Amino acid sequence: MDIDDEIAKTQEERRRKEEELASLTSLTFDRDLYGGTDRDAYVTSIPVNDDDDANLDSMDSEVARKLASYTAPKSLLKEMPRGEEDDNSLGFRKPAKIIDREDEYRRRRLNQVISPDRHDAFAAGEKTPDPSVRTYADVMREQALAREKEETLRAIAKKKKEEEEAATAEKESGGAAAAAVPKRRNRWDQSQDDGSSAAKKAKTSDWDLPDATPGIGRWDATPTPGRVSDATPSVGRRNRWDETPTPGRLADSDATPAGGATPGATPAGVTWDATPKGLVTPTPKRQRSRWDETPATMGSATPMAGATPNVPLTPGVTPFGGTELQTPTPSNIRGPMTPEQYNLLRWEKDIEERNRPLTDEELDAMFPQEGYKILEPPASYVPIRTPARKLLATPTPMGTPLYAIPEENRGQQFDVPKEAPGGLPFMKPEDYQYFGSLLNEENEDELSPEEQKERKIMKLLLKVKNGTPPQRKTALRQLTDKAREFGANALFNRILPLLMQPTLEDQERHLLVKVIDRVLYKLDELVRPYVHKILVVIEPLLIDEDYYARVEGREIISNLSKAAGLATMIAAMRPDIDNIDEYVRNTTARAFSVVASALGIPALLPFLKAVCQSKKSWQARHTGIKIVQQIAILIGCAVLPHLKSLVEIIEHGLNDENQKVRTITALSLAALAEAAAPYGIESFDSVLKPLWKGIRSHRGKVLAAFLKAIGFIIPLMDAIYASYYTKEVMFILIREFQSPDEEMKKIVLKVVKQCVSTEGVDAEYIRNDILPEFFRNFWVRRMALDRRNYRQLVETTVEMANKVGVADIVGRIVEDLKDESEPYRRMVMETIEKVVANLGASDIDARLEELLIDGILYAFQEQTSDDANVMLNGFGAVVNSLGQRVKPYLPQICGTIKWRLNNKSAKVRQQAADLISRIAVVMKQCQEEQLMGHLGVVLYEYLGEEYPEVLGSILGALKAIVNVIGMTKMTPPIKDLLPRLTPILKNRHEKVQENCIDLVGRIADRGAEFVPAREWMRICFELLEMLKAHKKGIRRATVNTFGYIAKAIGPQDVLATLLNNLKVQERQNRVCTTVAIAIVAETCSPFTVLPALMNEYRVPELNVQNGVLKSLSFLFEYIGEMGKDYIYAVTPLLEDALMDRDLVHRQTAASAVKHMALGVAGLGCEDALVHLLNYVWPNIFETSPHVINAVMEAIEGMRVALGAAMVLNYCLQGLFHPARKVREVYWKIYNSLYIGAQDALVAAYPILEDEQSSEQNNIYSRPELMMFI
Repeated sequence: MDIDDEIAKTQEERRRKEEELASLTSLTFDRDLYGGTDRDAYVTSIPVNDDDDANLDSMDSEVARKLASYTAPKSLLKEMPRGEEDDNSLGFRKPAKIIDREDEYRRRRLNQVISPDRHDAFAAGEKTPDPSVRTYADVMREQALAREKEETLRAIAKKKKEEEEAATAEKESGGAAAAAVPKRRNRWDQSQDDGSSAAKKAKTSDWDLPDATPGIGRWDATPTPGRVSDATPSVGRRNRWDETPTPGRLADSDATPAGGATPGATPAGVTWDATPKGLVTPTPKRQRSRWDETPATMGSATPMAGATPNVPLTPGVTPFGGTELQTPTPSNIRGPMTPEQYNLLRWEKDIEERNRPLTDEELDAMFPQEGYKILEPPASYVPIRTPARKLLATPTPMGTPLYAIPEENRGQQFDVPKEAPGGLPFMKPEDYQYFGSLLNEENEDELSPEEQKERKIMKLLLKVKNGTPPQRKTALRQLTDKAREFGANALFNRILPLLMQPTLEDQERHLLVKVIDRVLYKLDELVRPYVHKILVVIEPLLIDEDYYARVEGREIISNLSKAAGLATMIAAMRPDIDNIDEYVRNTTARAFSVVASALGIPALLPFLKAVCQSKKSWQARHTGIKIVQQIAILIGCAVLPHLKSLVEIIEHGLNDENQKVRTITALSLAALAEAAAPYGIESFDSVLKPLWKGIRSHRGKVLAAFLKAIGFIIPLMDAIYASYYTKEVMFILIREFQSPDEEMKKIVLKVVKQCVSTEGVDAEYIRNDILPEFFRNFWVRRMALDRRNYRQLVETTVEMANKVGVADIVGRIVEDLKDESEPYRRMVMETIEKVVANLGASDIDARLEELLIDGILYAFQEQTSDDANVMLNGFGAVVNSLGQRVKPYLPQICGTIKWRLNNKSAKVRQQAADLISRIAVVMKQCQEEQLMGHLGVVLYEYLGEEYPEVLGSILGALKAIVNVIGMTKMTPPIKDLLPRLTPILKNRHEKVQENCIDLVGRIADRGAEFVPAREWMRICFELLEMLKAHKKGIRRATVNTFGYIAKAIGPQDVLATLLNNLKVQERQNRVCTTVAIAIVAETCSPFTVLPALMNEYRVPELNVQNGVLKSLSFLFEYIGEMGKDYIYAVTPLLEDALMDRDLVHRQTAASAVKHMALGVAGLGCEDALVHLLNYVWPNIFETSPHVINAVMEAIEGMRVALGAAMVLNYCLQGLFHPARKVREVYWKIYNSLYIGAQDALVAAYPILEDEQSSEQNNIYSRPELMMFI
């Protein structure tokens, strides 16, 4: 046995060696493609579309493959710096579909139906509304109907549940007896049982169906007006629940009116409840229940004028669904059929085929002819025709309850999209449904005007959605300009379905919303019939997680309400206030708050009052009160003028019988108090009593809401009341400290923070009554795991510390710095940092100080997570606030730092270096210069660090030490340190560049004499490269460093380098160079720079000449009054530039003149300035915006230096010129003169003779002034 083992072991070793050798000698191949035969890793299904590619981690696998030969730890492999290669940086990121980041709740927007147009009472005036248009009454009736339906269903479900519970209870109690004596069933029981079971079957089949299907919930739609005209039920009308459904009933309950009942062409006089003519089934005639109708017909069967009849449409070419109709039907709201849905339907059809019941013929073929008897089904048996198991079995709204797989078209090219004609942008597959008809090469002249208009709108929308920026711009402009010509109907019926597309991306939505915004502005009052339609699409934006989407949504609704007016907005949204779907109510409340902020709260108050006191439904009250909450959140302190009335409107909600209403009332009061802070306590007088009663009688969510309201109201009170009420509420709060509910914890913490921070609460009370319980219940590990709780707990504790002092708080938690849970340690550290930073460390005694230093050292060393800043900041704050008291601990701290600088993990090394830069100042205070010098040498040795992040931190630490210790005492000496830094300047990492240039600049400023001039020149060349950096801070530091170096080694060499750099192509590089030249001139006096600079202007190259002019501009800006010595020297150069043909020359020269004029104002250089003004003035007619800006600014500068009167002299000659274009320019100059020097112009106005002196009508003379002059 042993020999066998040995043989096996030897073979194994040999095989391993062979593999190793093979890996060294053989060529390595791509393991992803060829290697391994791991069956589990095989892809079992091909992703339906490229976007949903399962291999989203391709980047990770790629990195793993590239690094397979290295043996770095996994944690570091994951941290591959992806700066440059990352697709995002190149702008290739996968476009984000909105639906991918939406949660279940937000996706409910897709269930909403874009409702048909509504009646516009303002436009109609006294006329009777057209029966085909839905009026407010219709909509309200439908809502009532839907609610009744919902309640009925709920009652049924409740009854069912009760029956089941009763049955189980009966079973349990009488189970034993029943087993012994089987109960004899009599015939009445039997028939009853049969009936009820069949009814139950019917229930499950028909009602569960719409609820269980994805897609459009049938009750979310705004039902159609026809439904309302319910035929009066006949006297003996039986309820459908009382009986077994008859075959006829079921047949027509699933059928959609076909033939004669095309949507839009309903024969007059036919009520919707009557069986449509084409569907009459040979069943006993009886009154149909209004629930029998298929939900699908609801959206589409709106009676509409002039709608196209329902033609079978070819998918992919003409848009299917009722897009051609005046009212878009739910089919196109459900959006294009995604490949998943298509496969699902195919699969379902397949299953249906296999599981269908066997026919008599098939059974005959299977069984022998004799030996079997065919049983007759009982007379009462009815087969269930609508099984609940169907997946997508809601009949499609276009009138075909069945799904047929489309015929395969062999000539279709799948992968090559059809080329869009006439320069239209590329279409995505999901766009074919909406824009497919554009691909049909139709002769536009043959189309009717309506169709032409439709086609034009579609083209423009496609350009906006998918086009290039120029295409988009022109299309947007056209849509805006022609909005009234196109008409609201055509526009919104095209735009709104696009916004309901499930595959929409953020950018596309943004563009379409922009279209709506522009179109709204143009259409103004014409949008009234479409208000609800627009709201259905825009309201979901109000709860989007993207801030900008929310702002856009508010803007649209605000503009909509201004266009349509308050009455229309209320009429459109009132039915949704008590909608059965919570989602609709929520978005409606938010939309109403936007309407209130747009049209003013007073306008909406009467309506709100009525809604909040609605007796009919608690939903309406709930939504009304929520509107008040949202108003407070939206407009903040602007609620103050209306605070009293808003509180009065909602106060009764605190005693409402419905718990949800009580909760939202308390939350609304909290929002109002928060918005009104620190004013408005008198408005809340009426609610104080119910709130205080409420916190004693409620529990759970309601209590949390009440506490929140109290928490926001207490800070508004005077100190005495605040103290009293805090003590009253505190015992409830302390009781709730133990609550396991996370939401309750957050609210309790917030309320405690608010109570503690008010003036009237004294430290002793907090120390004795609150702290013990608070720390016992909240300072536990679990609180550190939830981010929001963590934040709130830290804030509350800091607030308490502000009252009771540092020692009390820190003393209680300092031990926890050694806790084994890292998130908890981090929470403790953050709290200590904030407390100590706020209050200092004066009342920390020696024992606590020891514990604290010990704790932070432990926490600092033990941390493993990425978020290092908390520990660093904490360490820095504690050490800095303790100041000289840290001296005894410094050797230990520095020992830790040195040890950690040598750690194999880059993160740890970076942290250690960062810590040095935090505590360098304190080390200086403690006279530990020797220790710092030692650290400097250690850091110097680590300048070969390979990780740029760490290298940046090491440079930062060196900079901190150099700053504190000074140049002379620095170890290593500066002459050794700087040559080590020169090559690091080549590093392209921003952090390294920034810290390195700061350090070099500091040395150039303070210790230039320690370094030979040649080294500085070398650095100058490196610095030119740094001018290309993306980060402004780096460029600024570089430019300043040039100044320091020029000061150190004289300007000549530096200037030569810089002037050479003006010849490069990159604009950013040249601009930075000109700034550097100006700074060199400032530090080394302009006379050292100007001769070389002006000489450079002779180079006949645009870039160089512009660079020189720009340098002069910056130079005069920096040197200010010194300019008076040099103005005469540069005037000839500026003369030449201001006469140059090149626009940019004149622009830059004008800006140089401006800075020069402002610098020498009042220093007696007027002659040169007038001379230059003569050259500037002819440029006032330039059209290029940059040039004209520069010229106008130069003239403004001249106004300051020469006085307004002088510029007015130039100006007067053109104020009354016959040509308008000339006049306009001169008046523009005059206006800016007038704004800038109104008083100075008085003396310069011409004396106008009074023409009608005989009548003394207009007296123009100003004698006192004349004497004064």
